[in-house]
Amino acid sequence: MSATVGFRGISNATLDAKGRMALPSRYREVVSAVSQGQVVVTIDRAEPCLLLYPRTEWDAVQEKLEALPNIRPGVRQLQRLLIGHATDLELDGSGRLLLPVPLREHAGLDKKLTLAGQGNKIEIWDDARWREGMALWRSEENGELAAEFEGITGLSV
Repeated sequence: MSATVGFRGISNATLDAKGRMALPSRYREVVSAVSQGQVVVTIDRAEPCLLLYPRTEWDAVQEKLEALPNIRPGVRQLQRLLIGHATDLELDGSGRLLLPVPLREHAGLDKKLTLAGQGNKIEIWDDARWREGMALWRSEENGELAAEFEGITGLSV
């Protein structure tokens, strides 16, 4: 899957009492087309959210992670966190995923979720944490990032 036909946009979802999340139909269609409903969910090492990849995309990510020189402690830590928490899941007949408890705990997922498309993956956030993050991200001043963004879009930020 290329980034131009990947995941984008924000969607809301709900986590049921059993820990199942229904993937919004626009994302579900991509996952079904690209990886026959098979996904890999892992933790984000820097943020309290989960990362959902179609299985085909995850395979490419894992290959890159495994190719890193794991003699370096930081690389081993990254591999431990991302590959170690990677969990194979499959959409059920209703388009739901059962998110394992350790992953839900990492992201602090409650009932209301926000899903953020990020090209080849989807970030899964607890809605309250997403809103807190948005307020913080909007308030941060980062001239270097603003300059990079302007170069990409032609827009000033």
